[in-house]
Amino acid sequence: MAELFVFNIAQRVLGKLESPAFQEIRLAYGIKREVEKIEETLSDIKAVLLDAEEQQEKNHQLSLWLGKLKDVFYDVDDVLDQFESEALRQQVVNRGSIIRKVRNFFSSSNPLAFRFRMGHKIKVIRERLDEIAVDKAKFNLTELVVDHRRSVAQRERVMTHSFVHASDVIGRDQDKENIVQLLMCSTDHENVSVIPIVGIAGLGKTVLAKMLYNDEKVVQHFQLRMWVCVSDDFDMKRLIAKIINSAVGINCDNLDLEQLQNRLRYTLGCKKYLLILDDVWNRDRVKWIGLRDLLIGGANGSKIVVTTRDQIVASITGSVPPYYLEGLPLDHCLSLFVKWAFREGEEYQYPNLLKIGEEIVKKCKGVPLAVRTLGSMLYEKIDECDWLFVRDNEIWKLQQKEGDILPTLKLSYDQLPFYLKQCFAFCSIFAKNIEIDSDFLIQLWMAQGFIQPSDQDQELEDIGKRYLQKLILRSFFQEVVEYGYFFSFKMHDLVHDLALSVAQPEYSVVNFHTPIISKKVRHVSFCDYNSPNDVPSSLHELKNVRSIYFQFVGVGPSSKSFIDTCISRFKCLRLLMLGDSCFEALPSSISHLKHLRYLDLTNNQSIKSFPNSVCKLQSLQTLLFLNCMKLENLPRDFGDLISLRYLKLTTRQKCLPAKGIGSLSSLRFLQIAHCGNLESLFDDGMQCHTTLRTLIIHNCERLVSLSQGLRCLTALENLEIFNCEKLNLMDIREDEDIQVGLRSLRSLVIGEVPKLVALPGWLQVAAHTLKYIRIEDCHNFTTLPEWLEDLKSLQKLWIYGSPKLTSLPERMHRLTTLREIHISECPELIGRCEPETGEEWHKIAHVPEIYLNGINISMQSANQAIRFTGSWGAYMTQIQSTV
Repeated sequence: MAELFVFNIAQRVLGKLESPAFQEIRLAYGIKREVEKIEETLSDIKAVLLDAEEQQEKNHQLSLWLGKLKDVFYDVDDVLDQFESEALRQQVVNRGSIIRKVRNFFSSSNPLAFRFRMGHKIKVIRERLDEIAVDKAKFNLTELVVDHRRSVAQRERVMTHSFVHASDVIGRDQDKENIVQLLMCSTDHENVSVIPIVGIAGLGKTVLAKMLYNDEKVVQHFQLRMWVCVSDDFDMKRLIAKIINSAVGINCDNLDLEQLQNRLRYTLGCKKYLLILDDVWNRDRVKWIGLRDLLIGGANGSKIVVTTRDQIVASITGSVPPYYLEGLPLDHCLSLFVKWAFREGEEYQYPNLLKIGEEIVKKCKGVPLAVRTLGSMLYEKIDECDWLFVRDNEIWKLQQKEGDILPTLKLSYDQLPFYLKQCFAFCSIFAKNIEIDSDFLIQLWMAQGFIQPSDQDQELEDIGKRYLQKLILRSFFQEVVEYGYFFSFKMHDLVHDLALSVAQPEYSVVNFHTPIISKKVRHVSFCDYNSPNDVPSSLHELKNVRSIYFQFVGVGPSSKSFIDTCISRFKCLRLLMLGDSCFEALPSSISHLKHLRYLDLTNNQSIKSFPNSVCKLQSLQTLLFLNCMKLENLPRDFGDLISLRYLKLTTRQKCLPAKGIGSLSSLRFLQIAHCGNLESLFDDGMQCHTTLRTLIIHNCERLVSLSQGLRCLTALENLEIFNCEKLNLMDIREDEDIQVGLRSLRSLVIGEVPKLVALPGWLQVAAHTLKYIRIEDCHNFTTLPEWLEDLKSLQKLWIYGSPKLTSLPERMHRLTTLREIHISECPELIGRCEPETGEEWHKIAHVPEIYLNGINISMQSANQAIRFTGSWGAYMTQIQSTV
C-alpha cells in the first residue's frame, strides 16, 4: 500500500515556479528559458500523474518510471530551494554595511559564481526531466481531475446488509441499549430525528446498526424499517430507489426522479419508520438536505441512524449529538479473537497459543475488525511459530485481503485530498501512542513545504491547523486535549500502522542497530532509548535525507561526529532535531545546510555558544534552544535569520539584544524560558514584531517588567507568563499606544506571579477578542474587576490556587458568551459558589460548564449530553465550524 506522492511533489514544485517571488528570481539569475522548459514539461506530466499513480500497483514498469520522476522532481525542488535561499541571503547582504557587501563579492558565494553554478545545475536537471518525460507515451495515461480519482469514485466497496447473528456480536450490548433509548424516546416536536454513530474504521459501527435494526423492541416500535448502504456515491436517484426497494421490495431503477420522490412519499405514508444509512461519506450539505426533505413524510417519531467515520458528516446530518463509538475492552476482544482463531472449544487444547493470543489482541487496541483480521490469519494454525510471527510483526507488515483491517482503513485515506495524504504519511515518523503537540507537527509540516498558501494573506500556521482539524474530523487522530492556543492528540495504533504502510519506503523508523535502510529513505526517525556514541552504520549509504528526528526525551546524539556526518552527507536536510544532546559546540559548517528549516537543540546542557555561521541559515523557520542553561550569548548576526517564525530560547544574558531578536520581522512565536539573569525585555526593541502572535515567558525570576514594547505587538493573540516572581504587570501605562498593541489578544495565561493582585487594566483593550483567561497559583490575587463584564468574547475562565479571591464581579452574569468556568483551590470562593445556596451562585448559574475543584456541577441536561459525546465530542463540536 506504499504511496509515491509524485503528484504532491509536482504540485509543490509548480507552485514554487509560479510564485511571484520566483518570477523575479528567474529574471535576476538569467534562467528564464530553462525554467520555462522545466515548467512546461512538469505541467504536461502532472496532468497524467493521478492516472499513473492509480495504475502503478499493477504495472511494474510504470512504477519504476514514477520512481525516476519522483527523484528528479525532488532534485528540481532542491535547486529551486537553493535559488530561494540565495535570494534571502542577498536580502541580508543588501541591508548590511559596505564592508559586508565587498566581502560578499569576493566570497565563494558571490552572485556571479552562484549564477554560473546553478545555471549548469538547471540545465542538467532539465535534460534529465526531458529524457524521462519521453517515456510517458508508453503507458497510455489519461488526465484525471484531482477531486475525482478513480481510486475513490470507482472502487467497488463491499455492500452491507441488515442481517446479523446475535451470537456473532461481542461487547456491544450497552452501546445498543444507549441508542435504543434514543430511538424509542418521544420526539413529537419533530417529524424525523437523525442519530449519527461515529468512529474509525473497524470499530463495529455497521454491526451496531444491525443490532439496532433487529432489536425486538425496535421492530415493534416502528411500522417500517429500511436499510441502505450508502458508501461514497451519494446519488439522490440511486438512494431513493434503494430506500423504496428496502421498504417494499420493488425495483425502481427505471423511474425518473419525479416518479421516485412520489413513490417514496407514498411508501412512507405517515408511518413511523426507522432508516439505517450505513457508511455515509457525503460532506455536501445541500445534497443531504435534498434527501432529508424527501424523508419528512413519515409519522412523528421517525428515526434515521447514520453510520460514518467522518465528524463533518455527523455534523451535517445529525439532529442530536453524535454517538462516539469506543473500542472494546480487552476481555471482549479476547473472546472475539478466540471465536475467529479457534474452532469452538479448541482454545483449551492449546494454552500456549492462547497466551500468545492475549498479547496479539493487545495490539488491536479495542478494534473488533483488527481482532477478527488477526484471528482469521491464525485459524487452523497450531504451529507456535506462526503465532509468534503475528505477535512480533507490525500489523501493517502482515499480508491482508480486502475487508481486513488495513484495506478497510485505507478507504478513509483514499478519500483524503492529495495535500493531506503527505501530511498524514509524515506522522509515521512518530512512535506509537505518544501525545503529539499541534504546534510541533505544524512546524514539521512547514519544514517539508507541505503547507502551501493559496494567497499571500494566509498564515502558514493557520493553514496547518486547518489541515490538522480536517484529519481529526475524519477520525485519523483522537484523544484531543486543548491547552489554550494549541492542542494535543494521539493516533490510534492501527491508524499509525496505516501511516507506516503508505509512507514506505520514504519514511523509516529505525534504531542504531538497524542493518539496512532503504536508499530511498528521506525521513529518518530514531526510536532507541539509548543515546548514540557514533554515527549509525546504516546512515552512511544515504544521501537524500531531509529529516533527522530523535523522538524520546533524554536521548540525543552525544557525539560531535554524528552532527558532522549529518552536515557533510545530508545537504538537503530540512529538519534536524538534536534535542537532549551533549556536544559542547555546534560546528561552524552548520551554515552548509542551506535548505534547513527546523533546528532543535533543546536541553543541551553543555553548549555555551553558537557559531555566528548559524546566522547564514536564511531559510530557517524554527529554532529551538530551550533549556540550554550554559548558553552565554546569542550570535552576533542573529537578526540575519530573516525567515525565522518560531523561536524558543534560553540565555544567560541580562537583556535580549534589540539588533538580534528584536529585528526578526518574520517571528510569529517566541518563548523565553529559564533565563535567570534576564532583567528587561526588548527595551524599545519590539518595533519589528508586528507579526508576533504568541509570546511565552517562563521561569525568568529577575524579570521586572514587560516594558512599553507591548505597544508594537499588534498581532499578539496569546500571552503566557509563568514563574516570574519580580514581574509587575500593573506598571505598564495604559496609554493609547498600549491599546493599539493588544487589540488582537485572545488568550491570557498567568501563573506563579506573586505580584499579581488583580487583572491589569490594559486587558480592557482586548474586550472584543479575549476568549480565554487562566490564573494559576497567584497566591496574592484578590480581585476580578467589575470591568470583566466588558469582555464580550470571553468563553473560558480558569482560576486555580488563588486563596485570597473571595468574590466574583457583581455583573458577571452579563458575560453571556462564557461557556466554561473552573475554580480550584480557592476555598472561600468555592464555598460561596455552591449551586443554589452559595452567595455567588447567581453570578455564574448561566454558565453551561461549571467546575469546582475539578468536579463538574453543571446542569443535569449538560451531563446528559456529556454522557453521549464526552470531551472528544465537545472538541469536535467546537472545531467543526472552523474547517
